[in-house]
Amino acid sequence: MKKTALPRLSRKRTTKSGLPSGTLVYTGERKDEQIIIHVIDFDEATFVETELTSVEACIPYKNKPTVTWINVDGVHNVPMLEKLGDCFALHRLVMEDITNTDQRPKTEDYGDYLYIVLKMLSAGKAEEIVTEQLSIIAGPNFVLSFQDGQEGDVFSLIRDRLRNNKGRIRKMGADYLAYSLLDAVVDNYFVILETFGNRIEQLETELIESPTPGTVQKIYQLKRELIFLHNAVWPLREAVSSLGKLESPLIREATVPYLRDLYDHVVNVIDSVDIYREMITGMLDMYLSSVSNRLNEVMKVLTAISLIFMPLTFIVGLYGMNFKYMPELNWQYGYPVVLFAMLGIGMSMFFYFKRKKWL
Repeated sequence: MKKTALPRLSRKRTTKSGLPSGTLVYTGERKDEQIIIHVIDFDEATFVETELTSVEACIPYKNKPTVTWINVDGVHNVPMLEKLGDCFALHRLVMEDITNTDQRPKTEDYGDYLYIVLKMLSAGKAEEIVTEQLSIIAGPNFVLSFQDGQEGDVFSLIRDRLRNNKGRIRKMGADYLAYSLLDAVVDNYFVILETFGNRIEQLETELIESPTPGTVQKIYQLKRELIFLHNAVWPLREAVSSLGKLESPLIREATVPYLRDLYDHVVNVIDSVDIYREMITGMLDMYLSSVSNRLNEVMKVLTAISLIFMPLTFIVGLYGMNFKYMPELNWQYGYPVVLFAMLGIGMSMFFYFKRKKWL
């Protein structure tokens, strides 16, 4: 599955134009892969992990007393998603948002479940940052996660904790599982920021030592990526904040402190993005100043050379006049004297400019 790179700031949505609300239309990259449904059912004493081949197989997990995490890789098969939505009684607008892969991060309370959507980022080849939409449905005893991709995610540590019964995740409910998924996504933002930091350091070194026209292209590219990252993370602060303030029975009191801690992490990410954006703006100004300084140095050298040759050109022009009575023309030593005079004038001006540090 081809993920969307950060420099692409928006997707076309012409396929949804004119359609009524609640119409399910997949707006992402077209693909033919089969949707993968991965299920983890657990409580403190039991753990079952399986992969389902049909949506109908999800029905028994809806009312089980244990906590069930159903992860769906791929949202391009609209009929299958529609069946899954009917199975868990999801609102048509929620299903529409899941298939619309260009959603703004947000949190919505539908009473029986919470709907959370955000961007999941990962580092690709050559430090390319790729993104995909992640939708999370948190119910009383189940969590549904929908990923617009099948090349992996950032939940491997959560799966390991569930398998090995590490930490408190199997002792808590579905709300804590949903928090854990959000926390894993936000923690991976810091990995992405570390990648940005390394790239900024390399650009700074290149900018100071040997800036080229390609340097400014890298600066503009990095600036566009940071704008995209800012647009993906900034709304998440409001989404996480509202999640921690919801008066919903789906969020237990024991989970609220973790949501507050998650909010702090999101704020830290936003602050780091803003700092990097200011650094990029400063680097662009530094590049323009560097180019201007180099141009000034070149112009200063050319001006000094022009000043050195100005009196020499005057002398050459003076003796280049075709007057008959010019005493020096018939003098035996006139030619070498003029040459030595020109050389003396040129060298005197050169050393004067060197002493003044104009050269």
